[in-house]
Formats: sequence, C-alpha cells, structure tokens
Amino acid sequence: MTDRITGGLLLLITLGYAYMGYHFKVGFMADPIGPKAFPLLIAGLLFLFILYILIRPDPEPQWPGLKIWLNMALVLFSLVIYAYALVPLGFIATTTLEVTILAVIFKGQLWKGIIASLVLSLTLYAGFVFLLDIPLPVGKIFGG
Repeated sequence: MTDRITGGLLLLITLGYAYMGYHFKVGFMADPIGPKAFPLLIAGLLFLFILYILIRPDPEPQWPGLKIWLNMALVLFSLVIYAYALVPLGFIATTTLEVTILAVIFKGQLWKGIIASLVLSLTLYAGFVFLLDIPLPVGKIFGG
C-alpha cells in the first residue's frame, strides 16, 4: 500500500512538473522546440516509472538500512561539491573526480573507475563542445 501512496504523490508532483515545463518560456532562444522539450521528456519518463510503481508495487516494501542511507548521503554530498567545483576545476577534471567517487561509493575498483570516468568525461566534453556547440567550463585554475 505504501508504494501506491508514494506513487500517487509522485504522480501529482510529476504532473505539476510537466505543467510548469510546458509553460516554460525563454525569450532569447531561437530553437523551434523551445526550452520545454527536456522537462517534458523527464516528466514523461517519470510518468512511466510511476505507472510501474502503481501497477506492480513491491509486495513487502522495506525501509532502507543504515548503509544505504549513508551511501545516499555520500552521493548527495559529492554532487553538491561537484556543482561548486565545476567552474573552478572545469568540466573534465570535476566530472572525472565525481564519477570516480561514485564508482568507489558503489564498490567499484578504483583504477577502473578512474579510467572509465576519464573516458566518460572526455567523451561528454567532446560531444557537448564539438558536436552540440555547447560551451563547458574549462576551469579557472587552468586559465579558463
């Protein structure tokens, strides 16, 4: 029953998010789709996940243990630090560090995490900067 109550509350939040995203307007964009495409895509995906929760709830839901709460707190803390470090350190260094930290939190091997996070950071940077023509911060410590 708790899954259905949670699903219902999440459904209301998602519908509000979709409503706000649909009416979102920015005067300086010349994109024909506009700024509402991404929020509506996220709302659509959330809606599908919520439908799954409502249709097939967990028969015996359990409260997460202390270890899971600690991991969630570490992830949240690392993402907050990521947001503050993005401009001074730049996208590549900060993303590499963040993904490595996430790999360690979730019990990945350190060297594999470092290599995978560096490849991911470089690939995302190249995709945004060269393919999508979206500038990302280079880092103030690197002269950017």
